[in-house]
Amino acid sequence: MKIYTRTGDSGETALLGGTRVSKADPRVAAYGDVDELNAWLGLVRSGALDSDLAAMLEHVQRDLFAIGARLADPGGSVANRVEKAAVTDDDASRLELWIDTLEAELPPLRRFILAGGSASGASLHVARTISRRAERGVVALGRDQVDRTILVYLNRLSDFLFVMARVATRRAGPPELEW
Repeated sequence: MKIYTRTGDSGETALLGGTRVSKADPRVAAYGDVDELNAWLGLVRSGALDSDLAAMLEHVQRDLFAIGARLADPGGSVANRVEKAAVTDDDASRLELWIDTLEAELPPLRRFILAGGSASGASLHVARTISRRAERGVVALGRDQVDRTILVYLNRLSDFLFVMARVATRRAGPPELEW
């Protein structure tokens, strides 16, 4: 199978199930933002990151592939039959558990902090902002167009990435700069 199909040369793409839509369709933009976040997390994972944090990010990347599949399949014709494309309340609960675990390493947050510190911390802050953009794009599709669990997961994810950015910076040694 060739990587190029030429089917998108006119500015359209196929959703799962075969429906053709414009590449500028809000649904395509939403799962594109999720894909961008996934790629950015891969970049973060490839750097100097503690193994426990890298393992968490790998799990999140798998979740993001599932979310992308769900978004690319508005009718549920394909993703509902693929177990690894499931996104459940347990996935969001896992993020909450990780947030609580990581926060136990941190001093209380008293002010806003400037993104930066360590390279991995700064990269995670970029991922956090991409996560928020992806969430906005998914929300813009409309509540009746997206499974609620996806909205909950994406909302928790930006919080998780914020806390992980703080932990990565703390572990690397530089101080957080307050605003």
